[in-house]
Amino acid sequence: MNDFIAARSQMALSLGFHIIYSCIGMVMPVFMAVAHYKYLKTNDVVYKNITQAWSKGVAIFFATGAVSGTMLSFELGLLWPGFMRHAGPIFGMPFSLEGVAFFIEAIALGFFLYGWKRFNKWFHWCTGVLVGVSGIISGILVVAANAWMNSPAGFDYVNGQYLNIDPIKAMFNDAWFPEALHMSIAAFAATGFAVAGIHALMIYRRQNITFHTKAFKIAIAFAAVAAILQPLSGDISAKDAAKRQPAKLAAMEALFKTQAHAPLVIGGVPDIATKEVKYGIELPGMLSFLVHDDVSKPVKGLDAIPVNEQPPVAITHYAFQIMVATGMAMMAIAILYFVALWKKRNWLFKKWFLQLFIIATPFGFIAVEAGWTVTEVGRQPWIMQGIMRTSEAVTPMPGIQYSFYLFTFIYFTLSLAVIFLLSRQIKMVPELYDK
Repeated sequence: MNDFIAARSQMALSLGFHIIYSCIGMVMPVFMAVAHYKYLKTNDVVYKNITQAWSKGVAIFFATGAVSGTMLSFELGLLWPGFMRHAGPIFGMPFSLEGVAFFIEAIALGFFLYGWKRFNKWFHWCTGVLVGVSGIISGILVVAANAWMNSPAGFDYVNGQYLNIDPIKAMFNDAWFPEALHMSIAAFAATGFAVAGIHALMIYRRQNITFHTKAFKIAIAFAAVAAILQPLSGDISAKDAAKRQPAKLAAMEALFKTQAHAPLVIGGVPDIATKEVKYGIELPGMLSFLVHDDVSKPVKGLDAIPVNEQPPVAITHYAFQIMVATGMAMMAIAILYFVALWKKRNWLFKKWFLQLFIIATPFGFIAVEAGWTVTEVGRQPWIMQGIMRTSEAVTPMPGIQYSFYLFTFIYFTLSLAVIFLLSRQIKMVPELYDK
C-alpha cells in the first residue's frame, strides 16, 4: 500500500464510520422530541420512557460522533495539506458554523438530559427540539462543504492562484441544495428504518410490546415518508450531476458511449476492456429521459471524457446500483406500510410483516455508504472538481499506511463500544421502562 492509497483509504474509513454517527445524530433527537411531545400532550408514561431511552442513545452517538468528527478534522489537514492550504480560506465558513451548531447542540443536550423535573416542562421540551434542529443544521453545513468540492465556487482561479474569495458564495454553491436535500432525507430513511427494525425485532420476540410498538410507530412514520421522497431527491441529484459532473453520471450508469436514447442500466458488470456492460438489463431511452426529460437527447458517455479524468467505473457503478436497490426496497416496504395502515390493518405486527422491517434494518445505512462511495469515488481523480487532483493534495510525509492501520483499529474499537452500549441499553428497556 503506497502513501496515496493509504491516505485515501484512511479518509474513506473515517467517512464511512462518521456518516453513520452523523445520520443518527441528525435524526434521533427528532424522534426523541416527538416522543417527548406525545408524553406532554397525553401524559402517557410509556412515551416518557421512550424519550428517556432514546435520549441515552442520542448521548452515546453524540459522544462517538464528536470523536470521529474531530478525527476527520485533523485528517483533512494532516493527509491533504495541499488541499487545505488553498481550500481552507474558501470553504472554511460552513465548518466554522458547524462548530457553532455543534456547540449549541452540546449545551442543549446537557440541558435535556439533566433537566427532568428541574425545568418548566415545555422549556425542557424545547431544549430537546434544539438538539434536533442544531444536529440537522450541522449535517447540512458539512454537506455544503462536500458539495463545494463537487462544485467549486466563491473564487476566481487565475494562473494557479485563488483570488476574489467569497465564502458565502462558496457555501451556497450550485451543488449544496441537491446534496443537502438528498443527504437529509437519506438520514431520516436510514435512521428511521434502523430504529424501526430494532423495535420490530423486540415486538417479534414479544418483549415489552407496548413500549416497542409505540416507539416503532414514531420511527417508521418518518422512515416511510423519507423512503418515498428519496427517489425524488435522487432524481434532482442525478440531473445536477449530469449537468456539472458528466463523468460521474457516466460511471454511475457505466455509459461508455455518448448517445441519444441512452439506456438506463439495471445491474450488470462493466467490462472496461470491451467498453460494454454485461448481464445488465437495459431500459432504452430512460437515462436520456431522466436527465433531460426527453428520450431523444444525448447523454455524455465516458468516450467524451479524457481517460486521465475518468473515475473508477466498476466501483462507482456497483455502489450506485446498491444504493438504488436498497432505496427501492425501502420505498416498497414504506408503501406496504401505508397500505397496511389504510386498508389492511390486520397485517400490522403479524410475524411476516415484522420480518420485513427486521430484514430492512441495515438497508438505509447500506444505501448511505453506497451513496457516499458514488459521491467520492465518482469525483475522482479530482479533490476539487476540475481544479485540483487528489494526487496533488496528498501529504508528502511517508508512513501513512501505519496511520491507516491505527485509525482502523480505533474506529473498529469505537464501533464495538457503541454496539455494546446500545445492546445493553436495549436489554435494559424492559427492566427500567416497563413500569
